Amino acid sequence: MRVIPRRSRNRRQDEDPARDPSSEESSAKPPEGAAEEASGGSGTGDSPAVPDPAPQWPPSPAPDDAATRPLDTAGAQPARGEQATAVLPAVPEAGADAGTEAARRRARAAERQRMAAEVKRSRAARRGRPQKELPSAARAADQHRSAMLVMVLTLGLLIAAVAVTGALIASSMRTQPVTLAAPLHIYPVTQTTQGQCPAGTQGITGQSGTGPTCYGLAQGIAIRKVADLRVQKSRVQPGGHDVALTLRPADRKAFADLTRATVGRDLAFVVRNRIVTLPRVDMAILDGKVVVTGPQDRASANRLVRELKGRR
Repeated sequence: MRVIPRRSRNRRQDEDPARDPSSEESSAKPPEGAAEEASGGSGTGDSPAVPDPAPQWPPSPAPDDAATRPLDTAGAQPARGEQATAVLPAVPEAGADAGTEAARRRARAAERQRMAAEVKRSRAARRGRPQKELPSAARAADQHRSAMLVMVLTLGLLIAAVAVTGALIASSMRTQPVTLAAPLHIYPVTQTTQGQCPAGTQGITGQSGTGPTCYGLAQGIAIRKVADLRVQKSRVQPGGHDVALTLRPADRKAFADLTRATVGRDLAFVVRNRIVTLPRVDMAILDGKVVVTGPQDRASANRLVRELKGRR
């Protein structure tokens, strides 16, 4: 809606100083020649007189008055010379409509571009997903192999630890003193005679290949505990078995002195007044490790171990 001020005729005339009222009157007044022609030429002419045109009612307002004389809401015209305003309906501007439509088109184009970009991103994500899964699968496979390798190494270390622990336990069990059920007496043999030993003779009767034999004995030692007593494979006879006897450090010196004095002779191992074995001393034994050879098989070796321990 626009508000246009009313301009009066006098104001228009005032604004146009070049305009002369006398000139307007002269312009409104027809020239004399024209009047004569309108009346039929000269007053003495034969041409009939042309009547004046009928006046129009209501007279049409002057163009400048029609453009500048709005009516008020009550239908009354303002007094001449006064300035009045009129309220005209708003006319939409063509430029504003064009700008709004262009903005809408730009918004729609931006929305279409945004949707196209979203579609492209989603398609790229779908295409790139398998490529992203491949490295993750390879990484998972590497992690699985690493875990399996760690597990195998851990299992190997555990087995090795168990084996070492078992060996240590077995070694400790072997080194633990073995208490004999009956004392083991070791005597040097001084002489051997056939038959039973006479009463009062310092000796003991045993069995030999020829029958009962009397073995004269010298002063010996008594052993109640040993460090180890077991059966082992023979070192001199293939397929045979030996009995290994290891003395404690407390008995090694006495046994070393005994064997040093009886090299080349027999030692009688006596348990409960019975000769268990008669090994020959080949050399002095200083470290307390005695190997008794002679059993034909493992059963015979096991029986000898039981007898030396004092078990029946």
